[in-house]
Amino acid sequence: MAPFEALKQARSQGLDLVEVAPTANPPVCRIINYGKYLYQLSKRQHEAKKHQKSIELKEVKFRPRTSEHDFDVKKNHIIEFLQEGNKVKATVTFRGREMAHRNIGMKMIERLIQEVSEVGMVEARPRQEGPNLTAILSPNKKTAGSKGSAPAQRAGAPSKASPAPAKPAAPPAATEGPAAAAPLKSADSSGTSGG
Repeated sequence: MAPFEALKQARSQGLDLVEVAPTANPPVCRIINYGKYLYQLSKRQHEAKKHQKSIELKEVKFRPRTSEHDFDVKKNHIIEFLQEGNKVKATVTFRGREMAHRNIGMKMIERLIQEVSEVGMVEARPRQEGPNLTAILSPNKKTAGSKGSAPAQRAGAPSKASPAPAKPAAPPAATEGPAAAAPLKSADSSGTSGG
């Protein structure tokens, strides 16, 4: 049918002439209600998005002077994010004079990578971007798929991972400057309150 005749027929029915396959020889057109067609197309796309799983990039921030307990809490959050199937960006932020001690941040990131290696793997190795040292971790395929067993693993992960690294890491932290100053302050404050 000639395009002019098809257009005339579509207008007589109160519908639209829509080109469906422009690359075909001859091009294929349909007489349909274009508004209804667009609505059905958007509904189909919405349904497809519903069944799609979106992976988010979560960010957890550290400082070079992050305490042992805070490190464990943040590590457990990272483990939860990885078990849910999300990627995690671990960031160590340096300020001022801390920039001279970037090796502390690198050791912290390396330790984090080692401790979450059961549930996550390194997607982007640690690299310095201005005052930030960042690494991106992605979930292991086996842990990302097993969402049903995630609460059981989550409950078991902190008790297994926390005690072992905390014991060897605690004595060196007590000998360093900022961590060593904390017990002295509490001793001074208790001495002044008694007197």
